[in-house]
Amino acid sequence: MDRTNDMQGENEPDTESTTQSEAASSSKSQILLAIFERPPAAPGETINSAVVIAAESAADYHAVKQASDYLGPISEFDEQRGFKSVSEPYSFSVGTKQLVRADFSKERAKLTMWQSSLVMIEKGYIVSFTFVSGGEDDVEELIRNLSFATKAQPHK
Repeated sequence: MDRTNDMQGENEPDTESTTQSEAASSSKSQILLAIFERPPAAPGETINSAVVIAAESAADYHAVKQASDYLGPISEFDEQRGFKSVSEPYSFSVGTKQLVRADFSKERAKLTMWQSSLVMIEKGYIVSFTFVSGGEDDVEELIRNLSFATKAQPHK
């Protein structure tokens, strides 16, 4: 379910489907894509898998000089939502692009919610890609679908 338009105007994220990319859902944050397996209010026996892509002006974060600097605010936001860091942030490649990745988990009743965030700084924006699912393998599968197109060189 595409919730991109719904989330672009939200000031308080829906706690049932919150990701850290929604942490700064203010006028300076832009939700570029928000796709969920099912509507947030729809009951389900599994974690509501999601992919959220957001961008914020790097100028709004004076302390953020490289992508890894943005993981502090992400981690803080996630900890407030009950997530625990699974490992230290690390460098992660998607094709030829270098990003920084942080992984989190959260127990919800009998289920474990997994979340991975990848961050890069591009053209003056901090861009975060957040993947949420019911297991580490499911999150990895979502991440495998991320790719960056390269510009085609003009023919001479």
